Amino acid sequence: MFTSATHRAASAYKRVAVETSVQGADPHTLVGLLFDALLQSIAEARGAMVRGDTAVKGAALGKAVRILEEGLKAGLNLREGGEIAANLRDLYGYSTLRLTQANLRNDPAALEEVSKLIEPVAQSWKLIGGPGPAYLQPVAGRGA
Repeated sequence: MFTSATHRAASAYKRVAVETSVQGADPHTLVGLLFDALLQSIAEARGAMVRGDTAVKGAALGKAVRILEEGLKAGLNLREGGEIAANLRDLYGYSTLRLTQANLRNDPAALEEVSKLIEPVAQSWKLIGGPGPAYLQPVAGRGA
């Protein structure tokens, strides 16, 4: 299938904009971008589920799980984060489980549940601004 020149140009512009925002971002901003991408992936999966587009649903949920596991969960500083970091680790683990179940069972309620669990955390992260408390910063040498 061929895509229009306009669509290809828009996709290229979007990739460049995302890459530029990531390259110049501090760790706090990077975590915010991860939350945004996570919620966007869940929404994309929800739409694909409604349309019956299994391939797009699977790709979107795969991306969401990678963001949770390789970005948000892996970036937690459990040594300094104490109970807050441990609770976030558990939340991300539970969210991964529910997204996997949503994919296997074609369950939009599970997608909604994860969105409702993650949205307040994402909003709170944005409200704290700046780099955030030291115990929420990633361990040196690990991604945000």
